[in-house]
Amino acid sequence: MSTVRTAFTDRISPMSALAVAVVAVSTSAILVRASHAPPVVEAFYRVLFMTATVAPFVRPHVPAVRELSRRDRLVVVGSGVALATHFVAWFTSIELTSIAASTVLVQTQPVFVAFGAWLLLDEPPNKYVTAGIGVALAGATLMPLSSLLGADLVGADPLLGDALAVLGALAGASYVLAGRSVRQSLALVPYTTLVYGVCTVTLLGVVLAAGHPLFAYAPREWALFLAMALVPGFFGHTVVNWVLEHVESSVVSVALLGEPVGSAILALLVFTEYPGPATVVGGLVVLSGIYVTTRGREKPA
Repeated sequence: MSTVRTAFTDRISPMSALAVAVVAVSTSAILVRASHAPPVVEAFYRVLFMTATVAPFVRPHVPAVRELSRRDRLVVVGSGVALATHFVAWFTSIELTSIAASTVLVQTQPVFVAFGAWLLLDEPPNKYVTAGIGVALAGATLMPLSSLLGADLVGADPLLGDALAVLGALAGASYVLAGRSVRQSLALVPYTTLVYGVCTVTLLGVVLAAGHPLFAYAPREWALFLAMALVPGFFGHTVVNWVLEHVESSVVSVALLGEPVGSAILALLVFTEYPGPATVVGGLVVLSGIYVTTRGREKPA
């Protein structure tokens, strides 16, 4: 396996792979908006198909999975539920507000990770992270405020959509924080498979509780479900996980700030969706804050 991975690394530039991953994740909001299925159904099939792509590789790690402590198993369950919350909140947000606003606000996840690490893990932020959090939160406040004042009213309910995007960021941060301890004793593939599995079961429960049909969808919808898993899922997030083994995490985190930009451009081309001036300005402020936060976490306290 290591020989194969070495050969793959020799043939594929990690930075080129990172560029492909950024483009791939930028399609996520576009695919969600293009689908007419309920957001929770979209989330369920995306995660189900993502699980199917990683599960075949988990067998060599079964002994390590069996040795997980009760605490770690509970953490995995909590992480999977948090991931399910992230997908449902964000996918619903995309239906209610502009793609530009939704993707920028859900990208505030690193800010909440830094804040959560301070509150829960006793990892106080340095001055750079503190400044970045402040800037990002200021921009995040500006974006829904513009909708409240009657500007940038893109979407069926932009205020609710913006709030759900922030909830998606909070849930995503919870997923990251919950998994930190388990990832120290469990490799990426088994951890991802377990969390995706819990997430899939959670979403299935929500779909059934809401009374949504599981199979009554047109071929176009099934193609979109599969595309959500393969393009932003496999070629996006899975490739990012591979790149993290070869490139500094700060570089990857900053590169992923290109997702909202790419999504906004695609929304303009595909849906002729023009974000308003306040959304653009607020989004740039948020991205600046995320950039400062991300780079600041690499600096000494």
